Amino acid sequence: MRTRSDDLEILLTVVDSGGFSAAAEVLDIQVARVSRAVSKVEKQLGVSLLNRTTRRVEMTDEGRQFVEAVREGLVKIQQAEEEVVSRGELPKGRLRGDAASPFVFHQLVPLVQSFNQAYPDIQLELTSNEGFVDLIEKKTDLAIRIGKLEDSTLHARPLGKSLLYLVASPDYLARRGIPKYVAELNAHDTIGFSSPKTLNHWPLKGFETLSPTFTSSNGETVRMLALAGNGIACLSGFMVKKDIEEGRLVPILETEKLSNTDREQVNAVYYKSSSVAKRISAFIDFIQPKLTL
Repeated sequence: MRTRSDDLEILLTVVDSGGFSAAAEVLDIQVARVSRAVSKVEKQLGVSLLNRTTRRVEMTDEGRQFVEAVREGLVKIQQAEEEVVSRGELPKGRLRGDAASPFVFHQLVPLVQSFNQAYPDIQLELTSNEGFVDLIEKKTDLAIRIGKLEDSTLHARPLGKSLLYLVASPDYLARRGIPKYVAELNAHDTIGFSSPKTLNHWPLKGFETLSPTFTSSNGETVRMLALAGNGIACLSGFMVKKDIEEGRLVPILETEKLSNTDREQVNAVYYKSSSVAKRISAFIDFIQPKLTL
């Protein structure tokens, strides 16, 4: 028989995922099991917590108040359990992290083996998304975000700044010439982002929004297109510094660049009341000095 706390966790998942079927998929259980758990909680309380519609579930006023209190309560219980279990021991348990794929490829993957050696009881699970993920909806504990932060409900730990570079391959520059002024970019092939469009605002003096020759939603694809000689791209140092050092890409218009742009910021974000705070702190403390931004 399921415990009350399990029923409450199922209820939270229904609210966070927006429906019974979605919650069942996230928890990998049957929809009937989800429905029984929610009904059981409602029966014990004697009130309706959710309004079921054809598209999604919505909380009643009582449900909204109850869910907020439950979320805080469960976090405190989990934190108390972990304090007892992990006292004097290294952090343990699952840690789900997310970042844009170039950051995962170039910054996190090289550190996974040494992190696992330092914290063998933390099961690290990495996902990559090109846009900002909803930490609750995606069951993510920690996200690395590049650029200006908007969500004030998240706790942020700055990891540093990653300078932007305008780069092209030696082959492309040999064929098309090296632009010395911003206005000369109009005569060149450029590689940009299909989304978000704000990434096509290159940090150059007097530069208008770019209309790229080639586009992709994935930063790693943009990098590969530049390496293959398809044009000029604007990318963060965390993914092209090594290419520049080893001569695969050449930085251009360095004297025309603007510094201290929003895109340079790199932050680790997570919920302030996270029940996996020790694992999060261990991960951030481990990776920060080793990042090559």
